[in-house]
Amino acid sequence: MMMVQNRWSTMAVLGAALCGFAISSPSLAQVVQGAARALDGDSLVVGVQEVRLFGIDAPEFDQTCQKDGAPWACGQIAKDQLAALVTAQRVECRGQDKDQYGRIVAVCSIGYDELNRIMVEQGWAVAYRQFGDNYVPAELQAKAQRLGIWSSEFVMPEEFRMAQTMKEQPKAPQPRAQPTRQSYRSVNGCSIKGNRNRRGQWIYHLPGMPYYDQTRAEEFFCTEAAAQAAGYRRAKVRQ
Repeated sequence: MMMVQNRWSTMAVLGAALCGFAISSPSLAQVVQGAARALDGDSLVVGVQEVRLFGIDAPEFDQTCQKDGAPWACGQIAKDQLAALVTAQRVECRGQDKDQYGRIVAVCSIGYDELNRIMVEQGWAVAYRQFGDNYVPAELQAKAQRLGIWSSEFVMPEEFRMAQTMKEQPKAPQPRAQPTRQSYRSVNGCSIKGNRNRRGQWIYHLPGMPYYDQTRAEEFFCTEAAAQAAGYRRAKVRQ
């Protein structure tokens, strides 16, 4: 009898220890739920917790897109679309990680409807391929149907953020005498700019592309083939 009691005592202690581990383990998803409001097209405040939608990237709030030669507030409209989905709804978010700003990175749903997927399916966000290909099929479907931002020309949100960051950096003093359009060539006469962004991506920009002049070049190339051979990919300008 004593041996049976000891065995059950040991199992109880082990079970309690495992439960304690499960509660404290950082690898398990953090769940937040409640009323929500949109901050932009891919982030929310749920209760008091700020949440970044996992695996998608929407235009920044102040970003504009181009349609028929005229700008339109695609970033603000993306926020409005997310706001319309969550208004007067109970949102549940299951955390996958935390970002550098302390936000929960999560998959959020209203009942059986997943917000991350809906925003991409309706064309108000793109698949954030750096963090997985979960939403690539939804993006391709929206692009084929020219929904949301796919009905216009736009710069990928990540590249827009990079350009904004560069604008905010203090500019070094320039020599008095500069040839016209100096930013289009390096000392050896090559004009393709290779840039390594904050996320570790290597991207090259051609003269005439959006944000070419604002891009800080770590390397210059004379041909696209040379840039690609060095490990860079071409900057994306979506239509």
